[in-house]
Amino acid sequence: MNSVRVALAQIAPRLGDLEANLSLHLDAIKLARREKARLVVFPELSLSGYVLRDQVPDVAITAASAAQKALARASREIDVVAGFVEETPGHRFYNAAAYFSRGKAVHVHRKIYLPTYGMFEEGRDLAPGEIVRAFPTPHGPAGILVCEDAWHPALAWLLVQDGAEILFVLSSGPTRGARPGRGVTSLGVWHDLLRVTAQFQTAFVVYVNRVGYEDGLNFGGGSMALDPFGRTIASLPALDTGIAIAELSDEVLRRARTVYPLLRDENLELAHRELARIRQARFALPKEAAAQARRRRRASRS
Repeated sequence: MNSVRVALAQIAPRLGDLEANLSLHLDAIKLARREKARLVVFPELSLSGYVLRDQVPDVAITAASAAQKALARASREIDVVAGFVEETPGHRFYNAAAYFSRGKAVHVHRKIYLPTYGMFEEGRDLAPGEIVRAFPTPHGPAGILVCEDAWHPALAWLLVQDGAEILFVLSSGPTRGARPGRGVTSLGVWHDLLRVTAQFQTAFVVYVNRVGYEDGLNFGGGSMALDPFGRTIASLPALDTGIAIAELSDEVLRRARTVYPLLRDENLELAHRELARIRQARFALPKEAAAQARRRRRASRS
């Protein structure tokens, strides 16, 4: 990767107001440029707000939408990562995040794990993504996870195995619990998860969580960037809007992956073999069907 100066934009989107939220983005982009950042990262669903329910079709955008075109134009001067509801051909709606660079969206990640439990209802209105991929950026290979995705460690692992050196984690995480002297306790849990992810994947993690209120939910903020040793290199407080600047150093990445050669020592063949065994047992697949699949794979490679 190349060293890069990143702005974490902890904003409070307005529910369902694309125009107002686009203005928040453009203002934060201007501020990030004044801070000489080369990349600015926004929270999950930063263009639309989170508790959308029946507003999903109204706020969904496509590549031809004015809001997405405006972010693409802004990315001619600074790379942008932002969240929105994506509408695809066939009118399926996804909780999506895009990386914009040099005037276009170069990668879109569709949230794979949609929480539909407790206070969360995403699976009622949105379709789950089915693909996780690393992608090239001017600053090095990267990957995107959206909120709940980060709680399934296999996704971060897959992205790093696919070449990612920077993981962007966009979130609309509400506050859940507070203790005197410890602040918002749900943020501490998030920070522990992110620290472990950065250290054990030996990758930079850039986490941006929103703030503000919607339909009784209070979103916690606490955005942060961590280096591949799991050390915090930039952070923002709970509950307040703001921008923080993080310097992601290529030398730190090199040092971490030299000291902890976890990628070098990963046994992908073992993981592939054991996952196939577990999958067969979980879904009661006939052994002969699994053998036929292996034969087809071998034939396709020959």
